[in-house]
Amino acid sequence: MDRMKELVELLNQAGQAYYQQDREIMSNYEYDKLYDELQQLEAETGRVLSNSPTVHVGYEAVNDLPKEAHESPMLSLDKTKDTAVLGDFIGSHKTLLSWKMDGLTIVLTYRDGMLSKAVTRGNGLVGEVITNNARVFQNIPLRIPFKGELVLRGEAIITYSDFEKINEEIEDVDAKYKNPRNLCSGSVRQLNNEITAKRKVHFFAFSLVQAENVDFNNSRENQFLWLKEQGFEVVEYKIVTRDNLEEAVQYFSEKIISNDFPSDGLVALYDDIAYGESLGNTAKFPRNAFAFKWADEQKETTLKEIEWSASRTGLINPVAIFESVELEGTTVSRASVHNVSIVKELELGIGDTIEVYKANMIIPQIAANLTRSGNLEIPKVCPVCHGDTVIKKDNDVEVLFCPNPDCQAKKIKSFSLFVSRDALNIDGLSEATLEKFISKGFIHEFADIFQLQKYKKEIVEMEGLGEKSYQRLSESIETARHTSLPRVIYGLGIANVGLANAKLICKELNNDMEQIQSADEERICAIEGIGPVIAKNFAEYFSNEHNLERFLRLLSCLELEVTEVTEDQKFAGMNFVITGSVNHFANRSEVKEKIEALGGKVTGSVTSKTNYLINNDVASNSSKNKKAKELGVPIIDEEEFIRMLED
Repeated sequence: MDRMKELVELLNQAGQAYYQQDREIMSNYEYDKLYDELQQLEAETGRVLSNSPTVHVGYEAVNDLPKEAHESPMLSLDKTKDTAVLGDFIGSHKTLLSWKMDGLTIVLTYRDGMLSKAVTRGNGLVGEVITNNARVFQNIPLRIPFKGELVLRGEAIITYSDFEKINEEIEDVDAKYKNPRNLCSGSVRQLNNEITAKRKVHFFAFSLVQAENVDFNNSRENQFLWLKEQGFEVVEYKIVTRDNLEEAVQYFSEKIISNDFPSDGLVALYDDIAYGESLGNTAKFPRNAFAFKWADEQKETTLKEIEWSASRTGLINPVAIFESVELEGTTVSRASVHNVSIVKELELGIGDTIEVYKANMIIPQIAANLTRSGNLEIPKVCPVCHGDTVIKKDNDVEVLFCPNPDCQAKKIKSFSLFVSRDALNIDGLSEATLEKFISKGFIHEFADIFQLQKYKKEIVEMEGLGEKSYQRLSESIETARHTSLPRVIYGLGIANVGLANAKLICKELNNDMEQIQSADEERICAIEGIGPVIAKNFAEYFSNEHNLERFLRLLSCLELEVTEVTEDQKFAGMNFVITGSVNHFANRSEVKEKIEALGGKVTGSVTSKTNYLINNDVASNSSKNKKAKELGVPIIDEEEFIRMLED
């Protein structure tokens, strides 16, 4: 399994470099050699990992996630923060102590050695079917040696490192994800599994529910070891009794600091299956397992102020500023209070003595308010635009909101997105610079960015700018005038409309301004890959007269790339795969553009849906040629492809 994982990673890196970056990190000979080795290992073991290059899991969008009742209810665990209480539960029984991972619990079902079904925990009784998405998790085996019915449970998680990479690609601070668990939950429940695949979700098994006709000698550990043999990654565990519990807890408490995955505690599970099951359940908890939550280090400190931070969405979020304290090895002086409801619940007041801690040893939080003076006033005006605020109630939670559409905070964040790399890509307009220009009245709407030359004298005299900075900014703005419509649409900041969605919509509407401005919710929702939320937000944005006027003024400042839409769609409904070097085109990307302009689609792997494999080395024994021959997919060279274009 270790070698298979190593091969999958090496081959996927090579494939990504080759197909997405037009560079080679290994020769075709070396790639094919490793590919053949992986195929051989998969045949010998009967295991195939979900991200193996030997299989192609198609991307597919669904309209909804159907609900399904679990065969046996998924109960929560009783929990404690006291190792003595955990020790009393364990006693002299052999017990598996493992991570309590902080993600989304999933139930997998295998039949005839193949992944048959994946369902979320939901409310413990009914979950959502996410089989389509589970197939693109990073490490779920799609095929296993065991041919009977297998049901197991595990946790879907996104690592801290992948979470940080995803957030780094998001320019807008307010659009960044708050924590890996929330990102994982949304990723697992996507309607389009291409998004799930990009989020790099991992699965760790923690419980075997059923394995038809397999004898585990009454041992949970044997179940874990057997699951490993089948190709699953199992949550790390240690065998404990009360005698070595303290030592094991110490091990986990030290390791959590360097772990790349989120965990909010430990789980103790009796190894003796029959004994554990004989104990039954309470109304809420099973009696064969117990959860241990970290005893958070808490410190008393004094609340100095509440900082109200306005965002581009209009939400004004409270942040507690307190006297600095040392927690879990770092100095902290700030903690999010999240919303008005929590401010009221804690009865916060300036000068109060509060207890603070780091939730899961990471995120500073207020544990309690010891003095509860309640003298804090909720701001009646926005801290940025000084317009009247309102308190909104959403799912019984009160939040502070600035309803002013011209609030400067909304503008700064919106403009920051507009000038970001994936939108208009204008260097030199940081949030600090935008704030200066907005406060001076230079910028009121997006179109004003392209009229900044009117304020050259004032700009060059601003602190931190000057003649050279202005010149660089001016050149960047001129370059940004030449752009594409999807980038502009993305830069508008329409809720939930990313660059990929903007491209889909613009392509479907033929980059036609009239269609984009007049398309209703139903028309947008009919586009493959676009859901009802995005459709509603898009249609509402352009049905707003104020938005439309500003959009048209912006377009008057731009020179949009003309997307050539050819009437000849000879490749409509056809799938191509391109491999190897090309001679008559600049690169493979140019071939891809030609195919797409004629209505075709280019994919990275040869499947039964592939119509043609383009490879100048038609007679080679490359992995793609082999796959094409197996499936009866025609292999054509560049010359033949050009003849197809001319026919």
